[in-house]
Amino acid sequence: MATQSMSRSVDPDKMQALLHQAVGDMGAAMHSVLLVIGDRLGLYRALASGEPMTAADLAKRTGTFERYVREWLNANAAAKYVEYDASSGMYFMTPEQAQLLSQGGMAMDLPGLYHFIASCMKDEEKITEIFRTGKGFGWHEHEKGLFEGTERFFRPNYLANLTTNWIPALDRVEEKLRSGARVADIGCGHGASTILMAQTYPASEFFGFDYHDASVQRARQIAAEAGLSERVHFEVAPAQAYPGSGYDFAACFDCLHDMGDPTGAARHVYNSLAKDGTWMIVEPQAADDISANLNPVGKIFYSASTICCVPASLAQEVGVGLGAQAGEKKIREVVMQGGFTRFRRASETPFSMVFEARR
Repeated sequence: MATQSMSRSVDPDKMQALLHQAVGDMGAAMHSVLLVIGDRLGLYRALASGEPMTAADLAKRTGTFERYVREWLNANAAAKYVEYDASSGMYFMTPEQAQLLSQGGMAMDLPGLYHFIASCMKDEEKITEIFRTGKGFGWHEHEKGLFEGTERFFRPNYLANLTTNWIPALDRVEEKLRSGARVADIGCGHGASTILMAQTYPASEFFGFDYHDASVQRARQIAAEAGLSERVHFEVAPAQAYPGSGYDFAACFDCLHDMGDPTGAARHVYNSLAKDGTWMIVEPQAADDISANLNPVGKIFYSASTICCVPASLAQEVGVGLGAQAGEKKIREVVMQGGFTRFRRASETPFSMVFEARR
């Protein structure tokens, strides 16, 4: 049966605005490859001192080929990630550019995010197929750059907030950690959050759990390098069945929404805590209303959720598929269904919501 198309007029101004946005998106997408290359080859780190260099200088310092480096520098100058002095033909980085692109422990590790993006692009054909089938795509099935990129993207946020803002905002938790507590970090990945807490609270013992074996192995390696292996332990275990009980404090960092059975995980956390224990849940910043999430941060999180979070959940038992923009109301429902009776938002940042759950 033929379908009659509806004739609609195009607003030239709206079309121009959309094209302008598309050009910006295209530039960002193309430049994402160069961010990963510059990070892998140490090009940003070599420029980070602010010393002006020619393309030949940078190539010599990094052991790379000058003609490629020259084009890379011009692309970065066009992207405003590197400065170009036309009078001298030299390139340099401002302190702000250096901090964003070469100092991963600071406000944001921008290249880290682009390792995440590069991994997602490598998995595009597989993700396209699950759109047709409705099947899940497990976290462990992604290209390996996803795991490094995830840690590098979230770690600066933890460094800036975890032990200075988030834990102090909880009821009597920091006091316990300073005097000596048992802590479970569920869905710990490479252990960035676990190790940071262990370094800040030397009287406490920490147990990190993740179902992804390769991430657990990497976490153990990092803990050993930091000299923390005696009181920081990592083990392969699912969120619904990790071992141990009597934990004074449990935490889930940006992972509850990835779980197939988040309510089952909440129930297990409840049962594993000491009677006066506390559960901290860190989730991506999101409002309950979809319209309020239609902004630049929501664009990042909804996209990541489509490629990683919802497929990861659907690949597991139950497969709730909360998604990275679940919002406080849904997180509250999950936590309360797990047995907790007290739930509140304790802190937040532009990227994170921090919740406290108690019995």
